Amino acid sequence: MKVRTRFAPSPTGHVHIGNMRAAIYNWLFARHQGGSFLLRVEDTDRERSTPEAIETLLNAMEWLGLDVDEEPLYQSHRMEAHLAVAETLIEKGLAYRAEKGGPGSGECVLFRMPSHAISFQDAIKGTLTKAAENMEDFVIVRSNGTPVFHLANVLDDIEQGITHVIRGDDHIENTYRHIALYEALGESVPVFGHLPMIVNAQGKPYSKRDGDAFVGDFQVNGFLGDALFNYLALLGWSPGDDREIMTRAEMVEAFELERCQSSAAQVDLKKLSWMNYEYILQLSDRDFRGASEAALKQAEIVFSESQLDAVIPLIRERVKTLAEIAPLSRFLFMDDYEYNEKAVKKKLIKEGVPETLATLRQLLVEIEPFEAAPLERLLHDYVEQSGKGFGAVMPPLRVCISGEQGGPDLCPVLEVLGREEVIRRLDRAVAKFFDS
Repeated sequence: MKVRTRFAPSPTGHVHIGNMRAAIYNWLFARHQGGSFLLRVEDTDRERSTPEAIETLLNAMEWLGLDVDEEPLYQSHRMEAHLAVAETLIEKGLAYRAEKGGPGSGECVLFRMPSHAISFQDAIKGTLTKAAENMEDFVIVRSNGTPVFHLANVLDDIEQGITHVIRGDDHIENTYRHIALYEALGESVPVFGHLPMIVNAQGKPYSKRDGDAFVGDFQVNGFLGDALFNYLALLGWSPGDDREIMTRAEMVEAFELERCQSSAAQVDLKKLSWMNYEYILQLSDRDFRGASEAALKQAEIVFSESQLDAVIPLIRERVKTLAEIAPLSRFLFMDDYEYNEKAVKKKLIKEGVPETLATLRQLLVEIEPFEAAPLERLLHDYVEQSGKGFGAVMPPLRVCISGEQGGPDLCPVLEVLGREEVIRRLDRAVAKFFDS
């Protein structure tokens, strides 16, 4: 039997990382088994499942590299088939019409639950059972004539030949109903695996209130698709060793449903940031340059090719997300930076700083060549001879030329800016904060 899995979202705009994690697990399982990974768009909510929402979903999947093996199936295209099966179930006495909402509410179609317990072997949680007395008949067609999720979901899984249904454990109650439908239809029941939810630090369902929660948020905020894929794959699954940075091929080779944890998985955005940093370090020079060009253009920062050549080595190993490229390097291309108020108060407006800056200005005017190594020796010698300490010398100079107290290594920055620009910025800061 060839494995066939699917991702079956209901696109309503944003794509939550919890839903996308389920897609990743379906993709990994299918690839590990040499099977097929399919997409079904459950778009029966026509008001919310707009073309824009569907496009957002497809873009998120493309960004994460979740390729599908067949054309997507759109659930809204199969309504007639769903209603025809509902009529067949009525004819067989397995479903019936009733006014579920009371007199005058219109007739729904309800599926008649069997009188026996339903049990199944969950690939992640083990044996799950529900007694017959705890299961009620349920609606499969609304009074307005539209199929309910339960009927459409099962029929479309049958249509697509799905062998394994891997989804969130909020669907466990639905699964008992769905198994009853499979049995009533005389169809083989797929293997079910229910993933634990992802939660915040308090153990509550992870949401936008806790930080970035939608795939698009992470993309906009400079995360790499491969990094988010890797992180979400490990959010509830382990390869069985201590590996954390893994290639797609390594994850595919190691992925087994039995290694998915059954308890909730806590989102750790700090760990994701670390992982993203590791992925950025692995980018080729060409890809990092391309990302830098895009970030600078988006921020409307004017730059030349030679400037970019000089700046990239200064920021290459400091960038944790691509969104940091522009703010980290803006001062190296343009002089319209603002002075960080806290940095000014903490490092610049202090006794003795004007005298220190005056001395540094003279030293910077005279030094030859104006390059990182000689500049570093110059500043080191000045610190030793003056007895001021690095904290009294480097930070004030950095605030003057960049507006911040942190950033890329100072001496390479001085070299890239050049003597004339450094002196100009130094004079401007002194005039702004001390000549009054």
